[in-house]
Amino acid sequence: MKINKSLLFLGVVLFVLMGCSETAPIPKPSTYLKTEFPDHTYRPYISPGAYQFDLADLYQPKSFDLAKQNYSVQEIDLGPLNGTLFLYYLKIPSKDSLPEIINFANDKVDEHKIMADKIDFEQIIAPQKRVFGTFFELKGNVATNFQFYLTDSVQHFVRGEVLLNCRPNYDSLRPTLQYLKTDLQQLIKNFKWRQ
Repeated sequence: MKINKSLLFLGVVLFVLMGCSETAPIPKPSTYLKTEFPDHTYRPYISPGAYQFDLADLYQPKSFDLAKQNYSVQEIDLGPLNGTLFLYYLKIPSKDSLPEIINFANDKVDEHKIMADKIDFEQIIAPQKRVFGTFFELKGNVATNFQFYLTDSVQHFVRGEVLLNCRPNYDSLRPTLQYLKTDLQQLIKNFKWRQ
């Protein structure tokens, strides 16, 4: 009997020890807060400059500065997205200077090539509204994920740039950027010159 009790006790101890084998803990991956966005709704916005467009109801115009005779800056607060859309308007001095102005806008995009993983672009051609340009989407941890320029090729030129008030982390910002991209595409699609 003593042997059976000893074997039973040894069996129970071995069973308990085998059941307690420890596996290394697996850390949980980092997560980001889920952001809830309202439905996209728009209102017509007439800028003090020479253009108008559909502006998302979520955003508010902040200021309009006439920096020089032919140059002005429009700031639009992006509300809960915590950023600003800057619209730089330039009255084109002469048709010969348009390539130089477009090169300047492209150079502003190129400043972010070092940090960008990829730069996608889309040509904007709307001859019935006299709106031509390019929309740039910079992917990666860059200071500005969206830039664009629009022109009528004769008198008017607008360059847009979005700056968010946070450290660039493309993975965590992706839902916000996708939401914002929809609003920017609506702005461009309905952009008109007032003159």
